[in-house]
Amino acid sequence: MKNPLLYIITLFFLVLGCQSSSGDQREVKSMLKETNVKTEMATFAGGCFWCVQGDFEKVPGVVKVVSGYTGGAGENPTYETYGKKGHVEAVQVYYDPAKITYEQLLDVFWKHIDPTDAGGQFVDRGPYYRSVIFYHDEGQKRLAEKSKEELAKSGRFTKPIVTEIVKYRAFYNAEEYHQEYSRKSPLRYQNYRSGSGRDQFLNKVWGNEGVGCGIPSKQPYIKPDNPILKEKLTKRQYEVTQQEGTEPPFDNEYWNNKREGIYVDVVSGEPLFSSLDKYDSGTGWPSFTKPLESDNIVEKEDRSLFMKRTEVRSKNADSHLGHVFPDGPKPTGLRFCMNSAAMRFIPKEDLEKEGYGKYLPLFK
Repeated sequence: MKNPLLYIITLFFLVLGCQSSSGDQREVKSMLKETNVKTEMATFAGGCFWCVQGDFEKVPGVVKVVSGYTGGAGENPTYETYGKKGHVEAVQVYYDPAKITYEQLLDVFWKHIDPTDAGGQFVDRGPYYRSVIFYHDEGQKRLAEKSKEELAKSGRFTKPIVTEIVKYRAFYNAEEYHQEYSRKSPLRYQNYRSGSGRDQFLNKVWGNEGVGCGIPSKQPYIKPDNPILKEKLTKRQYEVTQQEGTEPPFDNEYWNNKREGIYVDVVSGEPLFSSLDKYDSGTGWPSFTKPLESDNIVEKEDRSLFMKRTEVRSKNADSHLGHVFPDGPKPTGLRFCMNSAAMRFIPKEDLEKEGYGKYLPLFK
């Protein structure tokens, strides 16, 4: 997680300051109040908060996850000072108790850390990366102690379980550029995570059991190597996504699809478009007025076929998706003309099962 570039970025953001824990929580609670969902709070430290936040965000029933600092004595820590003030990197998990229990969150936590490591977590070393469960009341304390005891008796680990169980006192939000890092900077996040040793350890210890509570065993939005792509994709899918091909109009899977749901990259699974923005353009290809996630879309100039067009590609898989034209309906005036072969459709009833539960509220 530490590198020179990140250090420079950190220094730049320090000028923005850091809010107090009470101010941060009021802001988050105000946001959650608008959703009309009654939430409860859990706080965990499991090493690099980029990874811990990314893991909990995928859990059905989790409404919001915030990265921050806790456990120390100093107030208003920053990324440069939290270790000196005795804090650890941690996450605050706001969850809907009607959909997931605290016990289930504990299960997710254990299956995404190394509870036998007292000196940090994986590649990140030092007391500020140690694993801790911060309980908010006696009920959470009792459940945390029970789950820790059960894990120790399970025989899953040969070493002692050293994760601490500590009373929660205060939480300070990390700087904005740390929040939702796995989504905002997916390539850098994946490079860090794959090199940290975390997933290798978890796969060795838990295997498929590590999927728990709806978390996918594989990290999303990764482009496989070419030999794997040739096995995974159909001939048409490969020609379209990897060789900038174009499928025939009116003879493709989604041009007339009217079901509600989202469209993801057929290679990586990154979300691209929603049925809510799909319309009949009369061209015979699936057309949309805007992306579902603009961060997953890359536009490039295309001068093939003796004309100037704007090509649309996916950010993480670098798949050729289609083209965008300025002749669409209001309010955007755009027509994202896509190839069905470059996408996979996930109906709304399967969103949670497929790991895209965060988009369910769009269809209510």
